Amino acid sequence: MVFSSHLFCFYFLPLALGVYYALPQRGRHLGLTLLSYLFYGWANPAFVFLMLFSTAVDYACGLTIARHRPGTPGPIARLEPDGGRSRAQKAALVTSIVTNLSLLGFFKYFNFATDSYDAILAYLGLAHLQLDLALRITLPLGISFYTFQSMSYTIDVYRGHCAALKNPLDFACYVSMFPQLVAGPILRFSEVADQLHSRTHTIEKVARGWSFFALGMAKKILLANPCGKVADLAFDGGGVTTLDAWYGVIAYAFQIYFDFSGYSDMAIGLGLMLGFVFPKNFDSPYTSQSITEFWRRWHLSLSRYLRDYLYIPLGGNRRGTARTYANLMIVMLLGGLWHGASWTFVLWGAYHGLLLAAERRLGGVRAWAFLPAPLRVALTFVLVLGSWVLFRAASLGEATAYLGRLVGLGETPPAALLTAGVIHRPYYLATVAVAALVTWGAPQTWDWTRRLTAPRAAVALGLFVAALLAMETQGYNPFIYFIF
Repeated sequence: MVFSSHLFCFYFLPLALGVYYALPQRGRHLGLTLLSYLFYGWANPAFVFLMLFSTAVDYACGLTIARHRPGTPGPIARLEPDGGRSRAQKAALVTSIVTNLSLLGFFKYFNFATDSYDAILAYLGLAHLQLDLALRITLPLGISFYTFQSMSYTIDVYRGHCAALKNPLDFACYVSMFPQLVAGPILRFSEVADQLHSRTHTIEKVARGWSFFALGMAKKILLANPCGKVADLAFDGGGVTTLDAWYGVIAYAFQIYFDFSGYSDMAIGLGLMLGFVFPKNFDSPYTSQSITEFWRRWHLSLSRYLRDYLYIPLGGNRRGTARTYANLMIVMLLGGLWHGASWTFVLWGAYHGLLLAAERRLGGVRAWAFLPAPLRVALTFVLVLGSWVLFRAASLGEATAYLGRLVGLGETPPAALLTAGVIHRPYYLATVAVAALVTWGAPQTWDWTRRLTAPRAAVALGLFVAALLAMETQGYNPFIYFIF
């Protein structure tokens, strides 16, 4: 079930809000958990059992780390951050991490690993040793998000950043919460621990939440989807001219931004309607003046997660220059692989890792200081566009060919004229232009909804109605990050 669907907007969401607010305070986490399981299991109920297994393991590990015995009265105390940890506590943490990474690794990378193994053997002339497995593993929706989220619970409890949850329903609610379940933001437990115990429900929160949801829906339906049509034709249409290759990758840059930030806005809005305040996930990333700044603005929940749970534990920038560069590369390579089981994603991560290391070597953000700010923004955007080719292309061969078209290499096939005839339609040109204006000229949803006046509410309502009408004319339009 996707947010941008008739089923969700007209049936599931009214049902969820009605049930949630009809229940007494003590029953809301149970109701929200059951609704979330319904939401998640709509396409494949079997996926719910996988989530339940992960939830049960991490809940038990959290109690072990907190040294809590079932039946002990009173709340669970938070561990001292600088205190020692027993062998049992360390084993529980390792069990949680290994279990979640094993689930993620098997379901997300099994097909990739076997296909790569067979491809290497074929290249070496050892085709008789190939596995040639008929078995294909289906990737459960959102597993990249909820496994990271669940792991953050045991890590935060172990570090003493927050207390373990005594009630298993509270933890199940945290892991399965439907607003951000399948495409983020990644909620670290320490960010919502207090809200699970106590949160407010106000008209102001609901109004702001609805506005978030409406604007996120407009981003997805009115901007991301049409830009996606241009990108699909440019990347999959059998060849384009150099100018249209740039047009196509710019359209994809807008598609992925408005698609993902639109989902994040909708998730944040749904959270507010339920009383939760989720962290911001995007901060106008295409206004960045360096790649370093870009990663401080793009997918903030993942960037913070990788920084605090991987980069800093690896040593961060505290162990010398060479180790810092190595840590950056490790984090970005794993970040790329997190996005998808493909060599294109690995190279996408390596590309950003090299750019980050190069900027640090040249003096960090100051490396670009000699250029005017608009030129720094433009240069950063062009560098990001190069990475989006790797992100969007279905294979390394397609990525190489498309990058070649960007610099005028390769012959222009006859099909390029047909592709140009479609993507140059006024509707698509106007949509990409509006996307550019919103990207570099409009306020952020987070700031714009902070003071919700009647005119602003009217704008949100108008955009929401327009998005609903447009949605009825479009086919199935899942969010890009559903596949991650």
